[in-house]
Amino acid sequence: MARIALLLLALLLSAPALLGGRGALTATLFLTEFLSDGRWRPLTAVTPAPVVRALPAAAAGRPIPTDLFTRPSVSRPPALVLVHGLAAAGKDDARLREAAALLARAGWDVAVPTVEGLTRLRLRPEDADAVVAAVQALRRDGAPAVGILAVSVGAGPALLAASEPVLAPSVSAVLTLGGYASAQELLRYTLTGAYAFGAARGRGMPDEAAIAQFAIANAELMDEAGRRLVANRDPAMVDALLGALPPASQHLLSVLSPERRAGRIRAPLFLVHGRDDPAVPYSETLRLARAAELAGRRAQVAIVGALGHVEPGAGSRWVDLWRLWGTFYAFAVTSGGRAP
Repeated sequence: MARIALLLLALLLSAPALLGGRGALTATLFLTEFLSDGRWRPLTAVTPAPVVRALPAAAAGRPIPTDLFTRPSVSRPPALVLVHGLAAAGKDDARLREAAALLARAGWDVAVPTVEGLTRLRLRPEDADAVVAAVQALRRDGAPAVGILAVSVGAGPALLAASEPVLAPSVSAVLTLGGYASAQELLRYTLTGAYAFGAARGRGMPDEAAIAQFAIANAELMDEAGRRLVANRDPAMVDALLGALPPASQHLLSVLSPERRAGRIRAPLFLVHGRDDPAVPYSETLRLARAAELAGRRAQVAIVGALGHVEPGAGSRWVDLWRLWGTFYAFAVTSGGRAP
């Protein structure tokens, strides 16, 4: 912790001088508070507490529970949709609300919708509707620009939403933290602990309780082929078991894979991942960046030891913090501009 503190202090002193402007200082204060897990609160100390109100949002004729975090400002600030990962309480998750408030202190109006599938381990393509609805609600509310920040598997619906033609002109930038590219590869890792993309490869330990919960939440997919896949822990068997799934299940996995839609996302992409992420391997961010590159889209990538999954990590180095700071600052500047 002491080493992280010293590195953050160095950033605090050097970043504004190097790049200039209030935005650079705000980015530094934000990351100092975030990476210290609230032990240091420099941004909270110099900014007013955000106000929270309901933001009317709807999709397909049904309301999408959404809260808006704002702070007093002379002019209307840019807006941000914060897309949660697995969270049973949805927008009311305590850590999510802390993050939204901190982002509001950093200068955004922050909309937080509940993504229903992510409250019960049952992600479906229609979960992207919650993100679309939140972006559209912010535009109706007068937001001059809208960025998207998605954490963990929330990257799935966030990136699917950003690729929709109806939404693409309204999104200024997208940042994922601990996100994924391929639903098939995420299943491989969840069930067997194995991951591989280029030189990034390794093996973790499957979480049996989470796997059991996933099977219950997706009971309609647990036919004989689905049960065989979920029961398997051998990485070498995964491809054959995926190939034996019914066409509808294979199609669902394909649709839920953001790598297949990367070429349709017009907004600049910023991809951040912890090198030792225990929940989603960092190979997934590398996979997504490669898919964007092949589709002619550039992504700014930061693989860092300063993060675990979506929380501060233990293996921080100066270069990691500088890379993380640079990516976040670039996202802050880009998301505050006009949509591309």
